[in-house]
Amino acid sequence: MKWIGFALLVLIAAGLAYIRLAPSDVARWHDLPDGISDQTLESGAMRRVRGDLAALDAIIRDTPRTTVLAGSVEDGMVTYVTRSRVFGFPDYTTVRQAGERLEIYGRLRFGASDLGVNAARIDGWLRRLDQAG
Repeated sequence: MKWIGFALLVLIAAGLAYIRLAPSDVARWHDLPDGISDQTLESGAMRRVRGDLAALDAIIRDTPRTTVLAGSVEDGMVTYVTRSRVFGFPDYTTVRQAGERLEIYGRLRFGASDLGVNAARIDGWLRRLDQAG
């Protein structure tokens, strides 16, 4: 019985390590689907709003546990990784400057539902952007 418990503990630890250490495929995550519109999805959220990428970039970089995966303001598109506090689940948010508008797509990597976390995060960033402007 002790071996089963130990084996289960090792499997859980290996799964958590994979979540935190798995490499991110830039070709997969640094991309936007066609037709970004304002919608909340089961696995993420999309927003299309007026705004400036440089201003939003500063706000996003100030977010705890968030790093840049690829791109830059100069490129006109940036993808960020934000990890959950306890288990380190990664969420990917790609932001592109399209004329006077920002196209934003936040989505989870693991699981089927993000429980509204990406929509709440993006909407919080946009509120800060409105307050700054």
